[in-house]
Amino acid sequence: MPEITDQDRQHMRRAIALSKEMMEANRGGPFGAIITRGDKVIAEGFNKVTSSNDPTAHAEVSAIREACKAEDNFSLEGCTIYTSCEPCPMCLAAIYWARISRIVYANSRTDAADIGFDDDFLYREIPLPIEKRSIPTEQVLAEEALTVFNAWGVKTDKTLY
Repeated sequence: MPEITDQDRQHMRRAIALSKEMMEANRGGPFGAIITRGDKVIAEGFNKVTSSNDPTAHAEVSAIREACKAEDNFSLEGCTIYTSCEPCPMCLAAIYWARISRIVYANSRTDAADIGFDDDFLYREIPLPIEKRSIPTEQVLAEEALTVFNAWGVKTDKTLY
């Protein structure tokens, strides 16, 4: 595991400042994130859930969207994300999908739960069998949908991600 550097602390201070600034401006919850490639900040993001009426507009997802635009690429391999709070399951998945190489966070998910952001429920739901989850989930038309997946499997000009 890499040692935390003064530069890491500097980047984290920016993520924390962004979380405070945007929370105080009533733009969303108290979360901020920045993404760097090497020494350079390539994107910033903050929680925009309430200001955009988008439940997926968490700080990390917002930063990933901006970083991918800036890099003109869906892969952020080699980048680091600094986030003011340990990523929720959705954000963690987005970080993995973006191929970000390192996560540095400040507040823990326990700290978030203490102020009403209880991601622990999601962490408990995900490993449950589908039939035990709190949202009823049914599979339908799988055979029809599978034809599209089969077409993807043999498509010769696809971009893997």
